[in-house]
Amino acid sequence: MRPRGGGYRTDPFVDLLFNALLGFTLLFFVSLVYFNPEARQGKVNLKAEYIISVTWPEHRTDDIDLWVRDPLGEVVSYLRKDAGWLHLDRDDQGAINDTVIIEGEKIIYPINQELVTLRGLVDGEYTVNLYYYEKREPEPITVLVKIERINPSVQTVFVQKVILSKEDEERTIVRFTPTRDGKIINVNERQAQLTPYLLDPPE
Repeated sequence: MRPRGGGYRTDPFVDLLFNALLGFTLLFFVSLVYFNPEARQGKVNLKAEYIISVTWPEHRTDDIDLWVRDPLGEVVSYLRKDAGWLHLDRDDQGAINDTVIIEGEKIIYPINQELVTLRGLVDGEYTVNLYYYEKREPEPITVLVKIERINPSVQTVFVQKVILSKEDEERTIVRFTPTRDGKIINVNERQAQLTPYLLDPPE
């Protein structure tokens, strides 16, 4: 029934529902801002992805660990395989995990390699360390460290051979700052401790 004056009478319950809907909508957008990594961590370029690899000779049974720290202080290693935009894709323990089971058959995978993926790029400096977790042979070991940009195409931006000689040795191999155009700048070897093991960390 149309009331006097030509207008329509509104139902208070409908008004309440409408206001509640507005409130939930506002909360939804606020939560999007709060959980958005770009809002919490600064500018993140999801298209700029890198792979950091560490490889040592197949005949060696030693355990070499890769540790990487991002500009926000997040550190990825075998102790924490996901840290921010960093992910440890392969934790190689030398001869211990060279055997894999495929369709019920044991297959030897002799390649000694650890891989860390940068799934997103945060502005600032990254630090790449090696840690000689377990020395199982007397001779020093030669390790190859490589950084590759994989988007939009694979391109090696850093490569270096390193000789490690003693167990519990930790060394910063490279610090670098990725740029938005796919280059790395401010490359240096200033030492920093990323593991919790050493009693006297570098300054």
